Amino acid sequence: MPRPASALRGDALAASLPVTLDDVRAAHERIRPLLDVVPTPARRYPTLDRLVGHDVRVVVKHEHMLPTGAFKVRNGLSAVTALAAGDRARGIVGASTGNHGLGLAYAGARLGCRVTICVPRGNNPAKNQAILDLGATLHEEGAHYDEAILAAQRLAATTGAALVHGVNDRAVIAGAGTLTLELLEQVPELDALVIAVGGGSQAVGALAVLNARRPSLAVYGVGSTGAPTQHDAWHAGERLTPTQPVTTFAEGIATRATYDLTWPALRDGLADFVALPDDAIAEGMRHLATATRHLPEGAAGAGLAGVLALAPQLAGATIGMVFCGGNLAPADVRRLA
Repeated sequence: MPRPASALRGDALAASLPVTLDDVRAAHERIRPLLDVVPTPARRYPTLDRLVGHDVRVVVKHEHMLPTGAFKVRNGLSAVTALAAGDRARGIVGASTGNHGLGLAYAGARLGCRVTICVPRGNNPAKNQAILDLGATLHEEGAHYDEAILAAQRLAATTGAALVHGVNDRAVIAGAGTLTLELLEQVPELDALVIAVGGGSQAVGALAVLNARRPSLAVYGVGSTGAPTQHDAWHAGERLTPTQPVTTFAEGIATRATYDLTWPALRDGLADFVALPDDAIAEGMRHLATATRHLPEGAAGAGLAGVLALAPQLAGATIGMVFCGGNLAPADVRRLA
């Protein structure tokens, strides 16, 4: 099915969505007692409005203030709390470049589950250590995220543990949607959302909420030219086989594939999708750090870089962006200079 000429809404988009508004609301009820910063703050910064220009008003949703420093703790808690007690008792396995693994590790620590996280070799060492500090086991295998997923699948098959995929899991996507559920209550005047896209759980969770609550609100995707498969597939209107290695430093969006549960909704629901080079993402990190006085990781910088790139076509709009994570690799601190 080719990508539609414009973003779908209503029943047409609902057919592509893996979760409903009721799924997201149920996830919110499950995770809220386990998080001490929900809802996370949604703030305006005059510095960002001046920087972006075009009479745009920028609202930043501060997901890095959650216990693991990233929105994906919502995903992990939603998935683990949705499992039956017997499934939890067999242990949890996941694959991650860091933030999904941290979310699962946190969920395991709070709910008393054994958790094993597969990460690619050379992964962000700060995220690796944080996963270990939460009591999870770390397994390094593969050159990139998608090879780590294959390792997690093999481990789940041999141990009987429950596999919680970072993207292809409906409870994960419902958990991601909870941040948009909050944001609509906090800033009802929003006109658009700009979201960094790796696997797509955050963008698809947002689309599920907005399709039911605010179908007129547009969602824009941002990726990296160093991990272009999702972006290129969206513009082609069809899933593509990756042909080049991932080179971006922004590991939160460093994926090489499209995914079964998120691809149809991304294809049908996004208003536009931009891919930016790493220097633009790093510039977004610097501007975000200067304006908010918080340290962003690369995927969060991509969000602001996307707002800057899209601002001319969104002139006069109130735009929400997600400070999706603050788990900056030590080697990437230099990018803030």
